Amino acid sequence: MRECTLERSPVNVIYVIPQKRMSSGNGSFVTEFILVGITEHPHLQCPLFLLFLAMYIFTLLGNLGLITLIFLNSHLHTPMYFFLFNLSFNSFVYSSVFTSKMLINFISEKNVISYQECMAQLFFFCFFVISECYVLTSMAYDHYVAICNPLLYNIAMSAKVCANLMFGSYLMAFSGAMAHTGCMLRLTFCDANTINHYFCDILPVLQLSCTSTYVNELVVFIVVGINIFMPSLTIFSSYGFILCSILHMNSTEVRYKAFSTCSSHIMAVSLFFESYSFMYLQPSSATSMNEGKISSVFYTIVVPMMNPLIYSLRNKDVKLALRKTLHRKNFLL
Repeated sequence: MRECTLERSPVNVIYVIPQKRMSSGNGSFVTEFILVGITEHPHLQCPLFLLFLAMYIFTLLGNLGLITLIFLNSHLHTPMYFFLFNLSFNSFVYSSVFTSKMLINFISEKNVISYQECMAQLFFFCFFVISECYVLTSMAYDHYVAICNPLLYNIAMSAKVCANLMFGSYLMAFSGAMAHTGCMLRLTFCDANTINHYFCDILPVLQLSCTSTYVNELVVFIVVGINIFMPSLTIFSSYGFILCSILHMNSTEVRYKAFSTCSSHIMAVSLFFESYSFMYLQPSSATSMNEGKISSVFYTIVVPMMNPLIYSLRNKDVKLALRKTLHRKNFLL
């Protein structure tokens, strides 16, 4: 590994790639991009590398731990933990799409990503961020049924319903990712190839195109609008009904427990959707790319790290599963 004191070349220099068409025939002259990263200040590279490395390790261990516990313990094979399993898996892969590349870039002299890798990163980013929107929506609906209609829970949240909800989530994610990536592949990139971001996000890449991006911007507004409006409306409506039900509970202890659990869930959902909306649902002139990068950190790094804490820290079932798993391991040893 390179030492943290490594001198980096100025990241604001545009490296021009010779104008040579790619063999794939997509009409693009650029064969690779330069990622600016989170900051242009060399003295911040080492502290940020250590910070995001710690966050990345915590995210991987936390989500992988939840996935393992849910898989190994049969009493967690319920709709609630089925959705939590998918959320943890989503966060596990989602954070790895760009965080690993970002960490490498912190200790590299030139942060290069090929055109093909950039488009692949864009597709998987769109897929997992959209799927997380709908997994969170399914979890909110599950909480709503469990608290507001407990007698109908087994019917409303049957195995078939849960499977259909996840299938619909990933279908919406695949459709949205294909729409964004397909529209991006039709663009031409001529000389400018420096992406003012730490991964291949949609808006920073669009700024480099030397052809019209009107269709792409329209697709961004429609697809992102649908994938934010529909899930957020469902989620906050569900939690609104849940809070009304909590307020009508007779037991103060049960009311406090339910409210404490829901408030932490609402906080995580709000952080994800607000940062996501801030990046995509404002005119490009309303916010700079530097502000956009800060916003992206929340929904790409912070939220996947917080999910294992929020959904398991106060969960007695998860704690019990952890004790049983550790006990079985010690018994086998």
